[in-house]
Amino acid sequence: MNFATRNPYNNQLIEEFAFLSDAELESRLTASREAALHWRNTSFVERAALVLAIGSKLKERRQEMAETITLEMGKLLNEALGEVDKCIGACEYYAEHAETMLQDDLISTPASRSLVSYEPLGTVLAIMPWNFPLWQVFRCMIPNLMAGNAVLLKHAPNVPRSAKAIEQLVIDAGAPEGLFADLTISVDQAAKVIADYRVHGVAFTGSEMAGRQIGALAGQHLKKAVLELGGSDPLIILDDADLEAAVDVAMRARFANAGQICIAAKRFLVVSSRMAEFTEMVVERSRALQAGDPMLAETTLAPMARADLRDKVHQQLQATVADGAKLLTGGDMLPGDGFFYAPTVLSEVELGMTAFSEEIFGPVAAIISVRDEADAIAQANATRFGLGASIWTQDVAKGEQLARCLDVGAAFVNAQVASDVRMPFGGTKASGLGRELGVNGIREFCNAKSVWVA
Repeated sequence: MNFATRNPYNNQLIEEFAFLSDAELESRLTASREAALHWRNTSFVERAALVLAIGSKLKERRQEMAETITLEMGKLLNEALGEVDKCIGACEYYAEHAETMLQDDLISTPASRSLVSYEPLGTVLAIMPWNFPLWQVFRCMIPNLMAGNAVLLKHAPNVPRSAKAIEQLVIDAGAPEGLFADLTISVDQAAKVIADYRVHGVAFTGSEMAGRQIGALAGQHLKKAVLELGGSDPLIILDDADLEAAVDVAMRARFANAGQICIAAKRFLVVSSRMAEFTEMVVERSRALQAGDPMLAETTLAPMARADLRDKVHQQLQATVADGAKLLTGGDMLPGDGFFYAPTVLSEVELGMTAFSEEIFGPVAAIISVRDEADAIAQANATRFGLGASIWTQDVAKGEQLARCLDVGAAFVNAQVASDVRMPFGGTKASGLGRELGVNGIREFCNAKSVWVA
């Protein structure tokens, strides 16, 4: 069995890759098990040395890695360079702070000494998406290596070069054999890996549908699972918002990476008093985006990663317009061999429409009118998703108060929603369960062991 990966800019074949044979997969599982048994007994100093070496190698290959990302999934090169830099920062952060994050929690009990220790589970299978081919892997891999776990990677099939480059990076940094390995495997093989006794947890980022399937399979085999799924994130504009700053973020949130970001704002909830001005600004800036070669600095709109993803976005758009939404700009595929979709803005989007209730994973913005802040919160929460949200107001105390009313895993006031190594990241409701990053994230695949000394 094999699959092909294509350049989203021109639809040209990049390379074909064969799936691992069952024998090759068995060998990697065995090596991972042996590496995990060894690595759990290493000191934080040893773990930090490896993680810092990984970061150092990544610095050396910064340009090469970014170009690989852009070639495989179409991201603008400057965005890919930023992604690489974020991964380097994660290596440095966890090398410095992981020991403190995982130190024993001393508990006051009738015992002479009682504590909770955080010990590694073993091997974690990371099933990762294509939209951030490096960062998604690093934000799982680096905390788990520092926690004492081994990591197996099943990457998205359209970014195999990125997966193999990460594996080579870890090897060249001096990692023990099997501590991190790329698994070029099929969906059926992945199911067998989840079931295998040598795998102790599953970290998945991707669609809601796939997350439900993986979560069910992990549960069937009593494996810990962390699921980061889709979102229909609101960006709320109140009547006292700094509109220029809010629109700057709205444009980045919706059109960076061709709109293919799970945590990006997808619904713009705007109070009626600011509706006309906000809409005019977003439409004008959307029309100014320039599609082109993502390797070039002048390009401001990247292609979508695959043709089928673009087709789905177009179908969702058509369904929303058919239900009564107004198309203000865009709304179609751009000509050429690449997978470009025109920057699109919809208004008069309402509850029940596709663009309101589903995640549109592409360059489509849905503008929704709200009466006031209470209506904004109600409409923001009127979705099965709960990943992130932002609120724009010059009254920061009110912004924080309203942020606490949002059913999401991350609520930002006057800032773009983003993942940060210092803070837990994940969603509620259909956006998933568990957390990555921060203290909560690094402990997800640890055994919280109670130790009681009478």
